[in-house]
Amino acid sequence: MPVKSAKSSLNKNMQDKKSYINSAVKTIEIEIEGLKSLLDFFGENYIAAVELILNCKGKVIVSGMGKSGHIANKIAATFASTGTPSFFIHPSEASHGDLGMITQDDVVILLSNSGETKELKDIIYYCKRFEIPTIGIVRRAESELTKTSTVALVLPAIPEANSVNAPTTSTTMMLAIGDALAVSLIDAHGFSSEKFGTFHPGGKLGSNFLKVKELMRREKDVPLVREHQKMSEVLFEMTSKHLGCAGVIKDSGILVGIITDGDLRRHITNDFLAQSALDVMTQNPLTTHCDTLAAEAIAIMNKKLITSLLVLDEQKKVVGILHLHDCLRSGVV
Repeated sequence: MPVKSAKSSLNKNMQDKKSYINSAVKTIEIEIEGLKSLLDFFGENYIAAVELILNCKGKVIVSGMGKSGHIANKIAATFASTGTPSFFIHPSEASHGDLGMITQDDVVILLSNSGETKELKDIIYYCKRFEIPTIGIVRRAESELTKTSTVALVLPAIPEANSVNAPTTSTTMMLAIGDALAVSLIDAHGFSSEKFGTFHPGGKLGSNFLKVKELMRREKDVPLVREHQKMSEVLFEMTSKHLGCAGVIKDSGILVGIITDGDLRRHITNDFLAQSALDVMTQNPLTTHCDTLAAEAIAIMNKKLITSLLVLDEQKKVVGILHLHDCLRSGVV
């Protein structure tokens, strides 16, 4: 290839790469403009939409077609995970029987770019017939969905971030409005992070909110000895439970101390096995409670370089033991 031709090809490649970045930056700039326009969007209609959902006795049904449908699905998932019972219905499936999932106690949120999506018309008609309130999130102010909605949330007139008018800016704004509704509902319900963890038991979110009572060992799995028992019996209890420690309790069940592997090494003498648990134990051991977050219990263990915490009830009786390995297996770190 001639030198001039090679340079020309290289320059074209560089220009192409720059154009990729330029179009990406332009896309984000336009979508940011769309999001910024929402700062002046939240008015009486938005308040009405939030209150409609708050007063809902049933579930929030969310639907949309195409790109709007994907956003609708995400909004429903966010609602459901933050204390607002919700699910997504595909408009085509609704026309073939899934309308029966919608009751008069529900609120229906419909997403559409044009507001004229034909697949939504059966849902709109059904809701009108049975007086089911609807919230329309729509781009076109002059549309069927805008006119028929109980509350219409019309997007600001910001162009799509492309020359072919494919939904980009509009779906970004729809997603943001869905998030805004979810957060407004979280605040109104007083939905806590602990409750949030309840809906995420399988992931990191859930593991962060697990409580001690959900991970602790109970009853026969808890190594316990009476204060008067001989160390020969204590050793058997510690060995059989494989936790490297044993709680020492009064006959009443109240905790008075703990014996660890370290205590064993510190007290080994010729008459060691004849000593009582009371002679060897460490008094006032660190403990925790059933309703403490497992993450907090781990913080205590890490700080004090220990691997177990006895769990006490209100009367200072042992109800369980939490081991570091059980927490790690459950994803709590």
